[in-house]
Amino acid sequence: MGGVTAPDLAPILLVLGDEELLATRAVTEAVARVRAVDAGVDVREYQAGALTVGEIAEMLSPSLFGGRRVLVLRAGQDARKDLVAALLAYAKNPDPEVHLVVLHLGAAKGKAFADGLRAAGATVVLAVKLKGHRERVAFVRDEVRRAGGKCTDDAAEALIAAVGTDLRELAAACSQLVADTDGRIGADTVARYYKGRVEVSGFTVADATMVGDVPAALEALRWALHVGVDPVPIADALADGVRTVARVAAAGRGDPYQLASSLGMPAWKVKSAQQRARGWTPEGLVRAMQAAAECNAAVKGGSDDRAYALERAVFSVAAARQGGTR
Repeated sequence: MGGVTAPDLAPILLVLGDEELLATRAVTEAVARVRAVDAGVDVREYQAGALTVGEIAEMLSPSLFGGRRVLVLRAGQDARKDLVAALLAYAKNPDPEVHLVVLHLGAAKGKAFADGLRAAGATVVLAVKLKGHRERVAFVRDEVRRAGGKCTDDAAEALIAAVGTDLRELAAACSQLVADTDGRIGADTVARYYKGRVEVSGFTVADATMVGDVPAALEALRWALHVGVDPVPIADALADGVRTVARVAAAGRGDPYQLASSLGMPAWKVKSAQQRARGWTPEGLVRAMQAAAECNAAVKGGSDDRAYALERAVFSVAAARQGGTR
Protein backbone atom coordinates (compact mmCIF):
# COMPACT_ATOMS: atom_id res chain seq x y z
CA MET A 1 0.00 0.00 0.00
CA GLY A 2 2.93 2.32 0.60
CA GLY A 3 3.41 2.86 -3.15
CA VAL A 4 -0.04 4.36 -3.71
CA THR A 5 -0.05 7.97 -4.87
CA ALA A 6 -2.89 10.48 -5.13
CA PRO A 7 -3.36 10.08 -8.92
CA ASP A 8 -4.10 6.33 -8.35
CA LEU A 9 -7.18 7.19 -6.28
CA ALA A 10 -10.51 7.26 -8.10
CA PRO A 11 -12.57 10.38 -7.24
CA ILE A 12 -15.70 8.32 -8.00
CA LEU A 13 -15.92 4.55 -7.63
CA LEU A 14 -19.02 2.63 -8.73
CA VAL A 15 -19.29 -0.83 -7.16
CA LEU A 16 -21.82 -2.64 -9.33
CA GLY A 17 -23.41 -5.94 -8.33
CA ASP A 18 -25.17 -7.93 -5.62
CA GLU A 19 -22.39 -10.19 -4.29
CA GLU A 20 -21.90 -8.88 -0.76
CA LEU A 21 -18.38 -10.22 -0.24
CA LEU A 22 -17.02 -8.64 -3.44
CA ALA A 23 -18.81 -5.33 -2.79
CA THR A 24 -17.57 -5.14 0.80
CA ARG A 25 -14.05 -5.96 -0.32
CA ALA A 26 -14.15 -3.24 -3.01
CA VAL A 27 -15.08 -0.63 -0.38
CA THR A 28 -12.44 -1.89 2.08
CA GLU A 29 -9.73 -1.75 -0.58
CA ALA A 30 -10.79 1.71 -1.77
CA VAL A 31 -10.61 3.08 1.79
CA ALA A 32 -7.22 1.39 2.33
CA ARG A 33 -5.83 3.03 -0.82
CA VAL A 34 -6.89 6.49 0.36
CA ARG A 35 -5.63 5.78 3.88
CA ALA A 36 -2.20 4.90 2.45
CA VAL A 37 -1.99 8.48 1.12
CA ASP A 38 -3.70 10.20 4.06
CA ALA A 39 -3.70 8.23 7.33
CA GLY A 40 -6.18 10.69 8.87
CA VAL A 41 -8.82 10.28 6.14
CA ASP A 42 -12.41 10.92 7.24
CA VAL A 43 -14.62 7.95 6.21
CA ARG A 44 -18.41 8.29 6.32
CA GLU A 45 -21.14 5.86 5.22
CA TYR A 46 -24.72 6.64 4.21
CA GLN A 47 -27.81 4.88 2.86
CA ALA A 48 -28.69 6.49 -0.48
CA GLY A 49 -32.44 6.20 0.06
CA ALA A 50 -32.32 8.23 3.30
CA LEU A 51 -30.01 10.98 2.04
CA THR A 52 -31.17 14.49 1.04
CA VAL A 53 -29.63 16.83 -1.51
CA GLY A 54 -28.74 19.30 1.27
CA GLU A 55 -26.84 16.66 3.21
CA ILE A 56 -24.86 15.46 0.18
CA ALA A 57 -24.00 19.05 -0.81
CA GLU A 58 -22.55 19.65 2.64
CA MET A 59 -20.50 16.44 2.52
CA LEU A 60 -19.12 17.11 -0.93
CA SER A 61 -18.16 20.73 -0.27
CA PRO A 62 -14.50 21.55 0.51
CA SER A 63 -13.59 20.86 4.14
CA LEU A 64 -12.61 23.78 6.38
CA PHE A 65 -9.92 21.59 7.93
CA GLY A 66 -8.52 20.09 4.71
CA GLY A 67 -7.64 16.41 4.37
CA ARG A 68 -9.20 13.67 2.31
CA ARG A 69 -12.68 12.24 2.76
CA VAL A 70 -14.26 8.99 1.64
CA LEU A 71 -18.03 9.02 1.29
CA VAL A 72 -19.56 5.55 0.94
CA LEU A 73 -23.09 5.61 -0.45
CA ARG A 74 -24.81 2.24 0.02
CA ALA A 75 -27.86 1.02 -1.94
CA GLY A 76 -27.33 3.62 -4.66
CA GLN A 77 -30.28 2.17 -6.60
CA ASP A 78 -32.59 3.61 -3.89
CA ALA A 79 -31.45 7.25 -4.38
CA ARG A 80 -34.28 9.69 -5.15
CA LYS A 81 -34.30 11.62 -8.44
CA ASP A 82 -33.16 14.96 -6.99
CA LEU A 83 -30.22 13.27 -5.25
CA VAL A 84 -29.28 11.43 -8.45
CA ALA A 85 -29.34 14.72 -10.39
CA ALA A 86 -27.12 16.42 -7.78
CA LEU A 87 -24.60 13.56 -7.73
CA LEU A 88 -24.42 13.29 -11.53
CA ALA A 89 -23.81 17.06 -11.72
CA TYR A 90 -21.05 16.70 -9.11
CA ALA A 91 -19.53 13.75 -10.99
CA LYS A 92 -18.73 15.99 -13.96
CA ASN A 93 -16.28 17.98 -11.84
CA PRO A 94 -15.47 16.05 -8.63
CA ASP A 95 -13.32 17.40 -5.80
CA PRO A 96 -9.92 15.60 -5.96
CA GLU A 97 -9.80 15.50 -2.13
CA VAL A 98 -13.17 13.68 -1.89
CA HIS A 99 -13.60 10.03 -2.89
CA LEU A 100 -17.19 9.04 -3.54
CA VAL A 101 -17.90 5.30 -3.46
CA VAL A 102 -21.36 4.30 -4.68
CA LEU A 103 -22.65 0.74 -4.21
CA HIS A 104 -25.39 -0.25 -6.66
CA LEU A 105 -27.04 -3.65 -7.10
CA GLY A 106 -26.79 -3.28 -10.88
CA ALA A 107 -30.37 -4.28 -11.66
CA ALA A 108 -33.01 -2.23 -13.50
CA LYS A 109 -33.89 -0.13 -10.43
CA GLY A 110 -31.88 3.10 -10.46
CA LYS A 111 -30.15 2.12 -13.71
CA ALA A 112 -29.98 5.73 -14.92
CA PHE A 113 -27.88 6.63 -11.87
CA ALA A 114 -25.35 3.84 -12.51
CA ASP A 115 -25.25 4.63 -16.24
CA GLY A 116 -24.76 8.34 -15.50
CA LEU A 117 -21.86 7.70 -13.11
CA ARG A 118 -20.24 5.39 -15.63
CA ALA A 119 -20.66 8.01 -18.40
CA ALA A 120 -19.12 10.65 -16.13
CA GLY A 121 -15.96 8.55 -15.91
CA ALA A 122 -16.46 6.71 -12.64
CA THR A 123 -14.13 3.78 -12.04
CA VAL A 124 -16.30 0.64 -12.12
CA VAL A 125 -15.69 -2.44 -9.95
CA LEU A 126 -17.93 -5.41 -10.69
CA ALA A 127 -19.30 -7.28 -7.68
CA VAL A 128 -21.78 -9.57 -9.41
CA LYS A 129 -22.73 -13.01 -8.07
CA LEU A 130 -20.74 -15.85 -9.59
CA LYS A 131 -23.15 -17.83 -11.74
CA GLY A 132 -21.30 -20.92 -12.90
CA HIS A 133 -18.98 -23.56 -11.53
CA ARG A 134 -16.07 -22.33 -13.70
CA GLU A 135 -16.39 -18.84 -12.21
CA ARG A 136 -16.21 -20.27 -8.69
CA VAL A 137 -13.12 -22.31 -9.59
CA ALA A 138 -11.49 -19.13 -10.93
CA PHE A 139 -12.52 -17.28 -7.74
CA VAL A 140 -10.85 -19.93 -5.54
CA ARG A 141 -7.64 -19.79 -7.60
CA ASP A 142 -7.59 -15.98 -7.36
CA GLU A 143 -8.21 -16.11 -3.60
CA VAL A 144 -5.31 -18.49 -3.07
CA ARG A 145 -3.12 -16.21 -5.21
CA ARG A 146 -4.20 -13.18 -3.14
CA ALA A 147 -3.13 -15.04 -0.01
CA GLY A 148 0.28 -15.73 -1.54
CA GLY A 149 -0.20 -19.33 -2.67
CA LYS A 150 -0.75 -21.36 -5.82
CA CYS A 151 -3.68 -23.63 -6.55
CA THR A 152 -4.60 -26.09 -9.32
CA ASP A 153 -8.06 -26.38 -10.89
CA ASP A 154 -8.41 -29.83 -9.28
CA ALA A 155 -7.67 -28.36 -5.86
CA ALA A 156 -10.22 -25.57 -6.40
CA GLU A 157 -12.84 -28.17 -7.39
CA ALA A 158 -12.05 -30.23 -4.28
CA LEU A 159 -12.30 -27.17 -2.03
CA ILE A 160 -15.70 -26.22 -3.44
CA ALA A 161 -16.88 -29.80 -2.85
CA ALA A 162 -15.66 -29.67 0.76
CA VAL A 163 -16.72 -26.15 1.72
CA GLY A 164 -19.69 -25.35 -0.54
CA THR A 165 -20.36 -22.36 -2.80
CA ASP A 166 -20.68 -19.51 -0.28
CA LEU A 167 -17.98 -16.99 -1.25
CA ARG A 168 -17.26 -15.88 2.31
CA GLU A 169 -16.63 -19.45 3.42
CA LEU A 170 -14.53 -20.17 0.33
CA ALA A 171 -12.44 -17.03 0.87
CA ALA A 172 -11.86 -17.96 4.53
CA ALA A 173 -10.94 -21.53 3.55
CA CYS A 174 -8.42 -20.32 0.93
CA SER A 175 -6.76 -18.00 3.43
CA GLN A 176 -6.63 -20.76 6.07
CA LEU A 177 -5.18 -23.33 3.64
CA VAL A 178 -2.38 -21.02 2.54
CA ALA A 179 -1.62 -20.11 6.17
CA ASP A 180 -1.47 -23.77 7.24
CA THR A 181 0.56 -25.12 4.29
CA ASP A 182 3.56 -24.11 2.19
CA GLY A 183 1.14 -22.34 -0.17
CA ARG A 184 1.31 -24.91 -2.98
CA ILE A 185 -2.18 -26.38 -2.90
CA GLY A 186 -3.18 -29.45 -4.88
CA ALA A 187 -6.25 -31.70 -4.66
CA ASP A 188 -4.31 -33.99 -2.29
CA THR A 189 -3.71 -31.02 0.08
CA VAL A 190 -7.43 -30.27 0.19
CA ALA A 191 -8.30 -33.96 0.65
CA ARG A 192 -5.92 -34.24 3.63
CA TYR A 193 -7.10 -30.98 5.17
CA TYR A 194 -10.81 -31.61 4.70
CA LYS A 195 -10.80 -35.38 5.13
CA GLY A 196 -14.36 -36.49 5.79
CA ARG A 197 -15.72 -32.95 5.57
CA VAL A 198 -17.32 -33.15 2.13
CA GLU A 199 -20.98 -32.32 2.56
CA VAL A 200 -23.00 -35.26 3.78
CA SER A 201 -26.71 -35.85 4.08
CA GLY A 202 -29.04 -38.63 5.15
CA PHE A 203 -28.80 -40.03 1.62
CA THR A 204 -25.02 -40.40 1.93
CA VAL A 205 -25.60 -42.51 5.04
CA ALA A 206 -28.43 -44.52 3.42
CA ASP A 207 -26.50 -45.27 0.22
CA ALA A 208 -23.48 -46.63 2.12
CA THR A 209 -25.72 -48.67 4.43
CA MET A 210 -27.66 -50.26 1.57
CA VAL A 211 -24.47 -51.59 -0.06
CA GLY A 212 -23.24 -52.93 3.29
CA ASP A 213 -20.37 -50.45 3.74
CA VAL A 214 -20.77 -49.98 7.50
CA PRO A 215 -17.53 -47.99 8.11
CA ALA A 216 -18.44 -45.45 5.40
CA ALA A 217 -22.03 -45.25 6.64
CA LEU A 218 -20.94 -44.64 10.25
CA GLU A 219 -18.34 -42.04 9.24
CA ALA A 220 -20.95 -40.19 7.14
CA LEU A 221 -23.51 -40.46 9.97
CA ARG A 222 -21.14 -39.14 12.63
CA TRP A 223 -19.97 -36.28 10.43
CA ALA A 224 -23.56 -35.38 9.48
CA LEU A 225 -24.55 -35.22 13.16
CA HIS A 226 -21.37 -33.28 14.00
CA VAL A 227 -22.11 -30.57 11.43
CA GLY A 228 -25.69 -30.27 12.61
CA VAL A 229 -27.78 -32.36 10.19
CA ASP A 230 -31.06 -33.14 11.96
CA PRO A 231 -31.52 -36.86 12.85
CA VAL A 232 -35.09 -36.96 11.47
CA PRO A 233 -34.20 -36.53 7.75
CA ILE A 234 -31.37 -39.07 8.21
CA ALA A 235 -33.87 -41.63 9.55
CA ASP A 236 -36.27 -40.73 6.70
CA ALA A 237 -33.50 -41.18 4.10
CA LEU A 238 -32.60 -44.58 5.52
CA ALA A 239 -36.25 -45.71 5.41
CA ASP A 240 -36.59 -44.33 1.87
CA GLY A 241 -33.41 -46.16 0.81
CA VAL A 242 -34.75 -49.50 2.06
CA ARG A 243 -38.23 -48.89 0.58
CA THR A 244 -36.84 -47.89 -2.82
CA VAL A 245 -34.57 -50.94 -3.08
CA ALA A 246 -37.48 -53.20 -2.04
CA ARG A 247 -39.81 -51.74 -4.68
CA VAL A 248 -37.21 -51.89 -7.45
CA ALA A 249 -36.11 -55.42 -6.49
CA ALA A 250 -39.73 -56.60 -6.57
CA ALA A 251 -40.18 -55.11 -10.06
CA GLY A 252 -37.45 -57.33 -11.51
CA ARG A 253 -34.47 -56.51 -13.69
CA GLY A 254 -36.20 -54.46 -16.36
CA ASP A 255 -34.95 -51.40 -18.22
CA PRO A 256 -34.74 -48.46 -15.75
CA TYR A 257 -36.49 -46.11 -18.18
CA GLN A 258 -39.43 -48.49 -18.65
CA LEU A 259 -39.66 -49.26 -14.91
CA ALA A 260 -39.53 -45.56 -14.03
CA SER A 261 -43.07 -44.82 -15.21
CA SER A 262 -44.63 -47.92 -13.62
CA LEU A 263 -42.83 -47.30 -10.29
CA GLY A 264 -43.47 -43.56 -10.37
CA MET A 265 -39.84 -42.56 -9.77
CA PRO A 266 -37.05 -41.08 -11.94
CA ALA A 267 -35.01 -43.46 -14.12
CA TRP A 268 -31.74 -42.48 -12.38
CA LYS A 269 -33.24 -43.48 -9.03
CA VAL A 270 -34.37 -46.84 -10.44
CA LYS A 271 -30.93 -47.51 -11.92
CA SER A 272 -29.20 -46.56 -8.65
CA ALA A 273 -31.57 -48.76 -6.63
CA GLN A 274 -30.99 -51.69 -9.01
CA GLN A 275 -27.26 -51.47 -8.26
CA ARG A 276 -27.87 -51.28 -4.51
CA ALA A 277 -30.35 -54.19 -4.67
CA ARG A 278 -27.55 -56.66 -5.44
CA GLY A 279 -26.93 -58.92 -2.46
CA TRP A 280 -30.37 -58.40 -0.97
CA THR A 281 -32.91 -61.17 -0.41
CA PRO A 282 -36.65 -60.55 0.09
CA GLU A 283 -36.29 -61.76 3.71
CA GLY A 284 -33.37 -59.42 4.27
CA LEU A 285 -35.39 -56.47 2.97
CA VAL A 286 -38.27 -57.28 5.34
CA ARG A 287 -35.82 -57.24 8.28
CA ALA A 288 -34.29 -53.99 6.99
CA MET A 289 -37.73 -52.37 6.81
CA GLN A 290 -38.42 -53.38 10.41
CA ALA A 291 -35.07 -51.89 11.51
CA ALA A 292 -35.76 -48.65 9.61
CA ALA A 293 -39.28 -48.43 11.12
CA GLU A 294 -37.92 -48.91 14.65
CA CYS A 295 -35.27 -46.26 13.99
CA ASN A 296 -37.93 -43.81 12.73
CA ALA A 297 -40.07 -44.41 15.79
CA ALA A 298 -37.12 -43.86 18.15
CA VAL A 299 -35.85 -40.72 16.38
CA LYS A 300 -39.27 -39.11 15.94
CA GLY A 301 -40.56 -40.29 19.31
CA GLY A 302 -37.95 -38.32 21.22
CA SER A 303 -35.55 -41.14 22.09
CA ASP A 304 -32.97 -40.13 24.67
CA ASP A 305 -30.15 -41.04 22.29
CA ARG A 306 -31.18 -40.47 18.69
CA ALA A 307 -27.58 -40.85 17.49
CA TYR A 308 -27.45 -44.34 19.01
CA ALA A 309 -30.79 -45.25 17.36
CA LEU A 310 -29.37 -44.23 13.97
CA GLU A 311 -26.11 -46.14 14.51
CA ARG A 312 -28.04 -49.24 15.59
CA ALA A 313 -30.18 -48.97 12.43
CA VAL A 314 -27.07 -48.81 10.24
CA PHE A 315 -25.73 -52.03 11.82
CA SER A 316 -29.16 -53.73 11.66
CA VAL A 317 -29.85 -52.87 8.00
CA ALA A 318 -26.33 -53.90 6.94
CA ALA A 319 -26.70 -57.18 8.91
CA ALA A 320 -30.04 -57.82 7.18
CA ARG A 321 -28.28 -57.53 3.82
CA GLN A 322 -25.75 -60.14 4.91
CA GLY A 323 -28.59 -62.43 5.99
CA GLY A 324 -27.74 -62.06 9.68
CA THR A 325 -30.15 -61.47 12.50
CA ARG A 326 -30.77 -58.13 14.13
